[in-house]
Amino acid sequence: MAESLVSAEPRRRSVQCASQRGLHRMVYWEWGDARNRDVLVCVHGLTRTGRDFDELARTLSSQFRVVCPDVAGRGESDRLSDPALYAMGQYLSDMVTLIARLDVEAVYWLGTSMGGLIGMALAAQTGSPVAKLVLNDAGPVVARAALERIGSYLGKVPEFKNLEEAERYIRTIAASFGPHSDAQWRFLTETWLRNNDDGTWRAHYDPRIAESFKAEMPEKDLELWNLYDAIRCPTLVLRGELSDLLARSTTAEMARRGPKARAVEFRGIGHAPTLLHEDQIAVVRDFLLEGGPA
Repeated sequence: MAESLVSAEPRRRSVQCASQRGLHRMVYWEWGDARNRDVLVCVHGLTRTGRDFDELARTLSSQFRVVCPDVAGRGESDRLSDPALYAMGQYLSDMVTLIARLDVEAVYWLGTSMGGLIGMALAAQTGSPVAKLVLNDAGPVVARAALERIGSYLGKVPEFKNLEEAERYIRTIAASFGPHSDAQWRFLTETWLRNNDDGTWRAHYDPRIAESFKAEMPEKDLELWNLYDAIRCPTLVLRGELSDLLARSTTAEMARRGPKARAVEFRGIGHAPTLLHEDQIAVVRDFLLEGGPA
């Protein structure tokens, strides 16, 4: 496992997207045959980057062209001039632009947390290109308590003197990811950081994301059943057994209504499964390959 984390690298590409305040570049990481018409788009969580999916993308790249964008304001993508634009409408617009760049009629979608909500919104649209949807610890009810927990550290981007110091921080704020090897924790640290000119390290996201996040904090649990019930494609929901964001009762309801999602729960994990473990990747692979390519 440790060796595979540092093996083959993806292609770095970018696409120009539009907002009400101008243009910005969204970087995406592409794995597999660029001519493959079977495309899997993987979208990360609120403060993470597209490189989080390296292990899954590497594993699935023989069957799919895997595309992992850095959502605007994260990783190597441009930061937005107006922090109010860090919202679902802009993210959805950017992803439509990305899919147009990929020049395919349909895509598979895997989204972790925020990436799952973006995927849910896209899959709910009339004429949606999403052929299959994987929601990783994301669903139509988002617990306010989890949003408050995330808000408690969102936007606070301390500088670290070295990777070891940063890794200790990641192991603390991401303890809910569950057990990982030392190599996997280092990987999760490195994909979250950027190296400053003075040799220090800082989180690789725009801290102003916290402004729109806190401004849109709901008074109670966020409910998006109107989107979920509009989804028509096959859907898989992954849940960490200890998740404070996606309740087990919500996944049970997701299996009964809308696209009637298949639900899989991973033991000993909170929010959210990292998809670095072989058993987690296998569940995703089997669902995507079931019935053949789209």
